[in-house]
Amino acid sequence: MNFDIAGHIGAVARVVENRERDGRPAHAVIATRSYDTDATDLWDALTNAERIPRWFMPISGDLRLGGRYQLTGNAGGEITRCEPPKLLAVTWEYAGDVSWVTVTLSPEASGGTRLELEHLAHVKGEFWDRFGPGAVGVGWDLALFGLALYLSSGTPVNPEESAAWLSSAAGKDFVRQSSDGWCLASIAAGTDVAKAQASAKRTTAFYSGEPEPAAGD
Repeated sequence: MNFDIAGHIGAVARVVENRERDGRPAHAVIATRSYDTDATDLWDALTNAERIPRWFMPISGDLRLGGRYQLTGNAGGEITRCEPPKLLAVTWEYAGDVSWVTVTLSPEASGGTRLELEHLAHVKGEFWDRFGPGAVGVGWDLALFGLALYLSSGTPVNPEESAAWLSSAAGKDFVRQSSDGWCLASIAAGTDVAKAQASAKRTTAFYSGEPEPAAGD
């Protein structure tokens, strides 16, 4: 599969913010991307149980306000806000931790729609220092990439082909460029340059299935 990797990476604006939630420090990872479809169609792609697996992963549950969802082999949670076709908020519960994902859709003058995804989490200091925002940011970049492929072609993303591509040279290049993008966002948020770059290298290695670089590499 041949893709304009730099184009897809450049289509996403990345922001990292240091915040507070429930009286505790929290980190917000925010990705914004525009899609060439109207808000109603994009909302349906994001919330329709039949369409979600075409670009993301299989989902089950009661997909309505107050209901609970479960992504196969991944996170589950509660739908805490549902305001079609403009705002969706859910808890993101995985491995005993709870974080919060909010997706906001805004119509654009061109007829397209801007999607903003915010993932807010209480992250243990040692984990954040080790991987930085790319730990979740790269994953969301891959999801937004899959959504773009699906919306532009109408063809569901094949999970087996996607996994094979991710382990290819092109897939690893996508991960590296995504991780570098989140590194820059982290630096803009005040992270020391050397620390941000070291975290990005570890994140790239993790997503690429490669050994974690030694300290100083």
